[in-house]
Amino acid sequence: MRSTSKALLYFLSLGVVAYAVIGYGVMPLGSLVHPDMKADFVAHPLGTYLHVFAAALALLLGPFQFSARLRRTRTHFHRWMGRVYLGVGVLVGGLSGLYISQFAFGGPVAKLGFATLAVCWLYTGLRAFLAISGGAIEEHRKWMVRNFSLAFAAVMLRLYIPASVLAGADFSVAYPIIAWLCWLPNLLVAEWVFNTAHNNASQPTAFGGG
Repeated sequence: MRSTSKALLYFLSLGVVAYAVIGYGVMPLGSLVHPDMKADFVAHPLGTYLHVFAAALALLLGPFQFSARLRRTRTHFHRWMGRVYLGVGVLVGGLSGLYISQFAFGGPVAKLGFATLAVCWLYTGLRAFLAISGGAIEEHRKWMVRNFSLAFAAVMLRLYIPASVLAGADFSVAYPIIAWLCWLPNLLVAEWVFNTAHNNASQPTAFGGG
């Protein structure tokens, strides 16, 4: 990764973490979401809070897993963060996300989009865990790249929603599209970057940048 890309990754990820802490830890539930979505959040507070804070934890820890320096000099810390990332961020965030997806605003298309995201997030996390448990480091990195690209859906969602509102789009039409747009392109880009950069042995892995 180039320095500017990494800086942007940290900025956006940590920005959404701050948004989650303020919007859900300080303000009343549903205060910062679109009015059409507020009722779904308020009706399912436990699932919402579990998903928001677990996903925020994944966004907080995930970018640091890209650092090769951290892996070299703080191996135990890297492993500890990885366990928390997968065991709390992905597992709790994915299961709670799957639960609240059935109540998502936007009808069947939005519900299916978020449910598929949750399943893919859980699946890639499981594959990453199984790979590292078996000592398959390169496979682990592949699955972690995919997994974090899905975690980054939390960032893209919060970019697309205000963009659609500013564009004057009908929210009931835009939101089901965003339910897929916030994560599917991320995964496709991750695959493209991995297949182009990682096939060249001289290139650093996506989780191996300095």
